[in-house]
Amino acid sequence: MGAYIAGWAHLPFGKHDTQSVETLVSEAVSQALAHAGIGAGDVDEMFLGHFNAGFSAQDFTASMMLQADRALRFKPATRLENACATGSAAVHAALRTIAAGQARITLVAGVEQMSKTPPADIGRYLLKASYLPEDGDNPAGFAGIFGHIAQAYFQKYGDQSDALAMIAAKNHANGVHNPYAQMRRDLGFDFCRRESEKNPYVAGPLKRTDCSLVSDGAAALVIVDEDVAAGAQRAVKFRATSHVQDFLPRAHRDIIAFEGCALAWKKALEKAQLSLNDLSLVETHDCFTIAELIEYEAMGLARPGRGADLLRDGVTMKDGRLPVNPSGGLKSKGHPIGATGVSMHAMAAMQLCDDAGAMQVKDAKIAGVFNMGGAAVANYVSLLERVR
Repeated sequence: MGAYIAGWAHLPFGKHDTQSVETLVSEAVSQALAHAGIGAGDVDEMFLGHFNAGFSAQDFTASMMLQADRALRFKPATRLENACATGSAAVHAALRTIAAGQARITLVAGVEQMSKTPPADIGRYLLKASYLPEDGDNPAGFAGIFGHIAQAYFQKYGDQSDALAMIAAKNHANGVHNPYAQMRRDLGFDFCRRESEKNPYVAGPLKRTDCSLVSDGAAALVIVDEDVAAGAQRAVKFRATSHVQDFLPRAHRDIIAFEGCALAWKKALEKAQLSLNDLSLVETHDCFTIAELIEYEAMGLARPGRGADLLRDGVTMKDGRLPVNPSGGLKSKGHPIGATGVSMHAMAAMQLCDDAGAMQVKDAKIAGVFNMGGAAVANYVSLLERVR
């Protein structure tokens, strides 16, 4: 049984001082149902992606989805968490429920509110997405983990500072055209490449422009079965999905190979009977620029150590052979943890429905989404194709 995105909602990411997790979820759910043209009473089951880890005092949040509409009362609702891939965990749970024939219409939302948390606590909470016996004392927090990854990559393949700056500049240029992005400024290569008072080093070779933003936000999807999709105004099919979970300790893995990411892509492409050449665009998890660089290689776009070639050749630019993060990615759009995976699927669906405005990739037919939890620990790939 196939599964299809029939509607979506995406709130602007950024600092929402007057909002709460409760109001963000409710707004996204209401908008998604309206966009899909589906009544709340017709929803069979709901899934909420909410990492939390201390960002919100309210840690029992699944039922907040019900508050969008009283017709949702008494319907099953479950909260899921898988670090920075929390949103995709919620999406994949909905897909499994539809595949099992237990639901025809599901509602998926992702949410996080981070900006109200003091900076010192933000670092401590984000480290909960790492292996604490190994990384819990890292003074640079989660950025420190990816700083170590960048150092290891540089040691093996040489200084890649130019490549990281090109990724940051590309994603910020793309984000200018994303009305939902937190930072809509084209910073340019030179600013991203140079250390400055406004762009200091944060961890290892990573500067501020190499790190995603602390964000508040929510996104939602209405995911339906084939019968419901047949009567929907729009239908974006999940051509294939894959979820690969790797060891949590970095010491058990080749940390610059992102083997879980590579296997997730391999499995999804094989299921869909597609190759990378069939994709029109990719939304990938650029929590740090080094992550996007290694993901190029893990997905098979470049040989190990040669990801920078794609940037120099313009392959991953918006007008390149395979645009990567035409939304601006996490780097520009923001990274409210629980909302990110849902957001990436919504952005891909917008592209496939020719509804991405100034972000639009020409003739988008098939989109790939890669959402990652931790340092390539939770690895989710979705391949999406427009049916209608």
